[in-house]
Amino acid sequence: MTKANIERMTAGNRTYMRTSDASRRLDTAENGQHPYAIVICCSDARVIPEQIFDAALGELFVIRVAGNVLDNHQMGSIEYAAAHLGCRLVVMLGHTGCGAVAAALAGCADGFIRYITEDILEAVGPERDPDAACRLNVAHGVTKLRTEFAEHPEMTGIRITGAVYDIRSGAVTWLDD
Repeated sequence: MTKANIERMTAGNRTYMRTSDASRRLDTAENGQHPYAIVICCSDARVIPEQIFDAALGELFVIRVAGNVLDNHQMGSIEYAAAHLGCRLVVMLGHTGCGAVAAALAGCADGFIRYITEDILEAVGPERDPDAACRLNVAHGVTKLRTEFAEHPEMTGIRITGAVYDIRSGAVTWLDD
């Protein structure tokens, strides 16, 4: 099965190379990327920011991690995109039907997954409704970003906000901030 999957991916790459905007690829290769937003989102295969926001190659700086949780690696990536690429918008994007949130609420904490579920449980407190927990997790991430970057000069003038993507409807709801 693994060989078949690699062949599938290779065929997909050929299709991408044939059908994607080659001039855009060449422009970003020669002139660099200039994303207008940083999006921190879940690794869920149904949550694809470039498609959700109809963004072209190089327009979004996407950081994906299960449960859209933050550690020093994600924080460093955000700092890089702000300081070196000039991104002035950071979006913490959660989504309905999040498996990481469900695992946290169910008390599943095997192996390395526990680092994700512990962060989510800290964010959601006693809340056990999955949709409400998702929103709380996003709000927690926004608060953490604002707090951690409050004293960083490269983050001056950057808007940090949260949103939730509905995997059924495709709609994004922006959280009040």
